[in-house]
Amino acid sequence: MRRRRTGHPLPRRAGVTALVLAAMLGATALVPPKPAAAREESLTGLVNPFIGTQNEGNTFPGAAVPFGMVQLSPDTGHNTGYDYKDGHIRGFSTIHLSGVGCRIGGDLPVLPTTGDVAQTDNARYAAAFSHRDESARPGYYRVRMSSYGGITAELTATAHTGRQRYTFPATQKANVLFNTGQSLHKTVSTKAEIVDNRTVRTTITGRGFCQDTRPYTVYTLTRFDRPFAAYGTWNGDRVTAGTRATSSAARNGAWVRFDTTRDRAVEATTAVSYVDAAGAEHNLRAEERGFDRTAAAAQEAWERRLRDVAVQGGSRTLRRTFYSSLYRSFLAPNVGSDVDGRYTGWDQRIHRAEGFTYYQNWSLWDTYRTQAQLLALLAPREARDMALSVLRVDAEGGWLPKWGYGTVETNIMTGDPVTPYLTNAFQHGLLKGHEEEAYRILKKNADGVPPADSPAVGREGNVAYARDGWVPYDPDRPKRKPGDSDLQEGASATLEYALADGALATMAHALGHRADADRYAARSRNYRKLYDPSTGFFRPRDASGAFTGSADPARSPGFHEGTAWQYQWLVPQDLPGLVRLLGGREAANRRLDSFFAYDRLLRDPERTAREVWVNGPYDYYNADKYNPQNEPDLIAPYTYLSTGRPWQTTDVVHAALTLFTDTPTGMTGNDDLGTMSAWMVLSAIGVYPVQPGTDVWGLTTPVFERVELRLDRRWYPRGRFTVSAPGTSDTERYVQTVRLDDRPYDQTYLTTEAIRRGERLDFGVGREPSGWGTGSRAGAPAIG
Repeated sequence: MRRRRTGHPLPRRAGVTALVLAAMLGATALVPPKPAAAREESLTGLVNPFIGTQNEGNTFPGAAVPFGMVQLSPDTGHNTGYDYKDGHIRGFSTIHLSGVGCRIGGDLPVLPTTGDVAQTDNARYAAAFSHRDESARPGYYRVRMSSYGGITAELTATAHTGRQRYTFPATQKANVLFNTGQSLHKTVSTKAEIVDNRTVRTTITGRGFCQDTRPYTVYTLTRFDRPFAAYGTWNGDRVTAGTRATSSAARNGAWVRFDTTRDRAVEATTAVSYVDAAGAEHNLRAEERGFDRTAAAAQEAWERRLRDVAVQGGSRTLRRTFYSSLYRSFLAPNVGSDVDGRYTGWDQRIHRAEGFTYYQNWSLWDTYRTQAQLLALLAPREARDMALSVLRVDAEGGWLPKWGYGTVETNIMTGDPVTPYLTNAFQHGLLKGHEEEAYRILKKNADGVPPADSPAVGREGNVAYARDGWVPYDPDRPKRKPGDSDLQEGASATLEYALADGALATMAHALGHRADADRYAARSRNYRKLYDPSTGFFRPRDASGAFTGSADPARSPGFHEGTAWQYQWLVPQDLPGLVRLLGGREAANRRLDSFFAYDRLLRDPERTAREVWVNGPYDYYNADKYNPQNEPDLIAPYTYLSTGRPWQTTDVVHAALTLFTDTPTGMTGNDDLGTMSAWMVLSAIGVYPVQPGTDVWGLTTPVFERVELRLDRRWYPRGRFTVSAPGTSDTERYVQTVRLDDRPYDQTYLTTEAIRRGERLDFGVGREPSGWGTGSRAGAPAIG
């Protein structure tokens, strides 16, 4: 429950009297300074890295720095790494992605043990632990494992390295096991080598992410702070002492031993490279430093990053949830280049990033909807480099990515998410100097299909889409390439293509490509070709044009991870047209009310969110209600901004926000590399990207009384943008007035340029809905 502020600002004339009184009595007598604790509150102390580690949020609690290549974290046996319900740790591995839905990463699980090395399967030698003996903060993780006489493991990280400190019991057989053969993904080949009496080198080639992909290789180098007392390797179940190297496509690894009878602490630094062994060594030399210094630097890096958003008001629980979501929003994409700028491109050749940092890991079907926009606001320097990295994928790999992991395309998910991702970067000025290059590449992607020898599937349904206006639903068509197929999800792919075309039309228009802009704007209306008047919903069509599959919109096939009920709102490029298609505002609102179970929501918002909306983490189908756990529905609550009922957006958004808590179960669905977390952050601020790939932001009541965004002046000359809502609470949540830089504002959306030019957005709130934002032109206009 958020407390309502009861104080009121002084009238302007009273304020003058107050200034005179302050001069007489001393200003501090009237306005006491904030307590030191309030001024110096540690924002990293508000972050709980365990949020989302239970109920398939698939986050990780381990150590990382913002956008770091390394995420050093425990693996407990869950397919994406860590599950809060588990009681054993199989190893601390170097690579994780926050919130993915399939196996990936987990490279090089390392575990400290004592005694003889007898087991080589990490499920068998896993160490028991209790959450009572576990803690974490941004950039640091600690656990005391009860197995092996009690060993404490501490983890921290730099951009390219993971630092470990193990405190053993007093023993002559303190071991560290390097399990090269048991990553989270499928291993193709692995190698472990004892380089000298302090150093271990590994090479791990793996593949997979939901389905088989092209292989990729990770190189690591680990250096300890003291010499080994003994060492050895294993291959399969066979353990051999004194051997220096092992390689295999199956289970294998290396172990090293220390005498801790006097000095019980052992430190090590593991560096990672996707280029070669020399790259791992360069990264280690550049970033190797003591454990405590590394941990302090990691915490400071996170503190600086989190301080770009300053909030006032709300309970401590709300602030913890908010800053934990902000933290997760900065975990990916990840640095892909080494300290010398070298990286492995999608042509599997070595390149060097000149004048930018190369990034990788592109969960674009997810992140184009929320996280890309948040990073463009709060991390524009990094977001620019990320966009340039995506352009390098095309230059070196021959096509833009869809879901890229490391150095390869996975082709997971459908549609055309890369277009709104890059057009968003363009709208924020992040592609300066590369605008025409980016447009040329996006046009190739929007109008073509990758060649047969390309690993990319791109817009697989483009031939039929360009000719007929829809992607045909063909569930039995054999896949040409690994991954997902647009043709097996023809209805949702059509909607995603149309959304992307609308975003590209805005870019084409801004660059003066008028004919292209008109053509893409016309294609952005292709969603209408899926509309079946007999059902009043979108339906898939086959190659002949016939509607196909169940006429029940809750059971219609052809929608990726969703139903026709959920996808009907994915037309942000033309909401006025969609509203007309559905029969006008009142008809659209009746359908929205049914979709959100709005009557029940008003009576009990939290219960409705948990018992009506949410089913299971992967329960996407056979539903006629809002699914706040998955990407197709993220934008849906903001549809009311275009139907004359902006207060209902507030009701739905604030109910959905109750699904985010500061506990391990406090995520709603997979985090998907910060997508869900960014939804929480933006919705809590009250400024949300309602037209992905363009410059349009929808407005709704913030949950904090004041939010100050501290912006990079190179992209936002004002340097900050403040959103205020004095008195906002669970009951005082309806917008009465909005003022933009002290001018009345009656539209339910802002543009990026308004944020760039402006300084303040002030909401007046109250207990009952008002007439604000209800006019026929208050909502975001259609593209074209």
